[in-house]
Amino acid sequence: MSGPPDPRYGTGRPPEDRPGAESDVPAPDPSGASASSATYDPVPARHRRGARAGRFWSVRRVPAALLALVVLGGTGLLLYDVAAVRAGRPAMRWRRVLARELADRPLHDVWVLTGAALAVAIGLWLLVLALSPGLRGLLPMRRDRRGVRAGIDRSAAALVLRDRALEVSGVRSARVRVGRGRVRVRAVSHFRGLDDVRADLDTVIGTGIGELGLAGAPRVSLSVRRPTRKG
Repeated sequence: MSGPPDPRYGTGRPPEDRPGAESDVPAPDPSGASASSATYDPVPARHRRGARAGRFWSVRRVPAALLALVVLGGTGLLLYDVAAVRAGRPAMRWRRVLARELADRPLHDVWVLTGAALAVAIGLWLLVLALSPGLRGLLPMRRDRRGVRAGIDRSAAALVLRDRALEVSGVRSARVRVGRGRVRVRAVSHFRGLDDVRADLDTVIGTGIGELGLAGAPRVSLSVRRPTRKG
């Protein structure tokens, strides 16, 4: 004989059928942005171990070559002038003019301040180049094997994701911009519901980013609109 259900063991019905129970399905975002694209994890659990993939450092051959040429030219010219003076010849005209100008002009002179500001700016620029990685257009990829580093160009990643977006039914055109920490997708849909197109784009873009094998997890900004009417 069956009696009333024991409150210690619940009602026997699934949580979604109980009165007053809250569903685990997230409510749609009233702003129209996809929620799953902001919370996806493109790095599978089996790939999370391994060496840390940092940014690539630029070689900066052009700034280094220009600086080396300037230093070499100035040092060679100064050494030649010092050797000429030691040999009993008069100093070169540029050194006499420079010594006279430095002796006569006060420190608050406009040309002295301009030269000092230019030297400080060049020095700061060289320090920034020396301390920053550079190569902002190259995104590091996962390092599944130690000693092997790989990267993908941001424009190439954007092209791959744009092609994926154009495969979605209803997408007329798409623009994709891949940054260091964010992927922006702007699509135009000429048929189907915007919510359906946005949901499919969210899935396709999330899968495409995961297949790129990026070391980080970029955030996704996705928007879908109708084409503008002419006239």
